[in-house]
Amino acid sequence: MRCRGNEMAVTMRNVSGRTSSGLRAGAAALAALMAVSGCTSMQRFVFGAPAEGVPGHVAGFLGGVAADEPRATVVAREVLSSGGNAADAATALGFALAVTLPSRAGLGGGGACLVYRPGAAAETVMFMSRPPKTLAASADRPAAAPAVPAGLLALHARYGHLKLDRLMAPAEEMARFGVPVSAALSRDLHVVARPLLADAAARAVFGPRGEVLDEGGILVQPDLGVTLAQLRIGGLGDFYRGALAHAIEAAAASAGGGLTAADLTGVSVETPAPLILPDGRVQLAFLPLPADGGLAAAGAWRVLSSNPTALADAARRAEALAARWRSGGGDAKALLGSEAPPARLPDLSASTGFVVLDHTGMAVACAETMGNLFGTGRVAPGTGLLLAASPATMPAPLLSAAIAWDASAGAFRAGAASSGQTAAPLALAIGLRTALRDAKPIPTKWPPDPGRLALIACPGGLPGDEETCKWATDPRGKGLALGEKSDRELEQERGLGSPEKTGEPAYDNKDLQQRRTIN
Repeated sequence: MRCRGNEMAVTMRNVSGRTSSGLRAGAAALAALMAVSGCTSMQRFVFGAPAEGVPGHVAGFLGGVAADEPRATVVAREVLSSGGNAADAATALGFALAVTLPSRAGLGGGGACLVYRPGAAAETVMFMSRPPKTLAASADRPAAAPAVPAGLLALHARYGHLKLDRLMAPAEEMARFGVPVSAALSRDLHVVARPLLADAAARAVFGPRGEVLDEGGILVQPDLGVTLAQLRIGGLGDFYRGALAHAIEAAAASAGGGLTAADLTGVSVETPAPLILPDGRVQLAFLPLPADGGLAAAGAWRVLSSNPTALADAARRAEALAARWRSGGGDAKALLGSEAPPARLPDLSASTGFVVLDHTGMAVACAETMGNLFGTGRVAPGTGLLLAASPATMPAPLLSAAIAWDASAGAFRAGAASSGQTAAPLALAIGLRTALRDAKPIPTKWPPDPGRLALIACPGGLPGDEETCKWATDPRGKGLALGEKSDRELEQERGLGSPEKTGEPAYDNKDLQQRRTIN
């Protein structure tokens, strides 16, 4: 029989006739006891727990992962099972997304994360995309300086636990040896197939036979695998200042990106205080400016916290706040307390988000972007690096992520990340409102199109009541949410049947009158 999780398979073979009847009886009793106990605890008693860094090291409740791409979710879940904390899992997830969902989260992009540790306030890791400082005449597709490597390595350095090699290995292996195209990536590929395949280097990766890969097709990125290996071995110094940096500069120039050595050395990671709003005993942390999706989501949250049915008002408030900040700047809390005239933003860039929770209650929520779907649409030759679009040429997305915790108990309550252009802040606010106020912490109706949501909620708090924790992704986004339930929950499900499904229909879009664009 096979134990749940990813722990070793235990097979009780027939005992040879030469073995004593007592040993046969003992073996049979052990097999029966392991079957009754669900195998895990007895297996660990007999064989010991797998070493840290090996899946199965953590028994029972692991936490959860919710992301827009299934294979990246599995990578993060394996890290949690191996004894990694939420920052470890988020780091591995971020690198995996650079391989499995480069349309939205490639190494060339940027983003922002919130980090919560039980008993402390939330903190941020901001690695926002920046435009080139100067542009050569040949730069017909200006690229953003790659910020994801700096951001993920900073996240790991500040909060991680496992060795970085272990966390980058899955992404490197998937890039080198190939990974099946997910439904999420396939959707993006077909949206931009013609312009993407116009670039020879991109065509070699995403359409080697003249058409973009379909779902299930094998995506092989050997050059990206080598770049990931160089980053793993040489670190940020090599990526931004060393031999790898020189290779990226030359390759980006040939792809019309216009990046220079000064652009690469100018990449920075910042840790400003998040935007925090109180809600009774609960504190909600949103991404701070310049990630104005946090401001917009905070505005939508305030509307929905008073009236959960006022979706149109919440959407208008979110867009008005973001438009006002983009036109004139200002302090986030001052803007939240002021009137903002109705305004519309242009069509915005694509993004993605994910949330990770470990068994201790530590959580990470991130949002990432390539500045456009597939960035500039060009791959820097020889590096496998898909270049992100410069924020000077494309309207930035409303990066939206939040974490809520019970300040008096020092316990995690909810984490969410969303995408969907102008609908992202509303999607985030709906997820938070459901997780913190409703009887069921996961939406029974998903946010209006094109909003998408990844959510983890623990109504009883963590640490505290792990059995109340739930995780989910919007099924329309083709992502995946995974975790490990407590032994008690598994026993209850064996007796009561499968758990109920969540997230049935989405809210009706008619009242919102929002543009239907790719999220």
